[in-house]
Amino acid sequence: MRILGIDPGFATIGFGLVEAERGQTHMVTYGAITTPAGLPLSRRLYQIGTDMEDLIGQLKPEVISIEELFFNTNITTGIAVAHGRGVLLYAAEKCGIPLYEYTPSQVKLAVTGYGKAEKRQVMDMTRRLLKLKTVPRPDDAADALALALCHARSFTSRLPLVRNVPETI
Repeated sequence: MRILGIDPGFATIGFGLVEAERGQTHMVTYGAITTPAGLPLSRRLYQIGTDMEDLIGQLKPEVISIEELFFNTNITTGIAVAHGRGVLLYAAEKCGIPLYEYTPSQVKLAVTGYGKAEKRQVMDMTRRLLKLKTVPRPDDAADALALALCHARSFTSRLPLVRNVPETI
């Protein structure tokens, strides 16, 4: 399964593609979509949408794993990130890619085993699980790989439901 992890934003959007099969996961590629600070928000959102559609077309993921929003102390930044996240959700839907959303705590739990792990712990475990020499940069890309790992570890751990119910007369 090809899983594209997305760390939403409006200035920098991290992405990371992993392949997961039979309990084995490896990194395919990672990076970031960036938008120039001087552009109006509407232009940045348009660029995010077109860049994401292009990225999906190039990488051909089977699913997308994206972080659910949480608001910290800066509500203005949170609103701009929410706009960017909305465009990312739209691009996934437009391209017909199934989308899975995870909270930061779910990502931390899936990657480190502890839902309140520190960011550096998540980054180091991402590096270890994907057998990388260094933590991916920028941080947004490392976060996106952690999101992809979260889906790989959560989704592939689900056993198919098999019902062997005898017929009754």
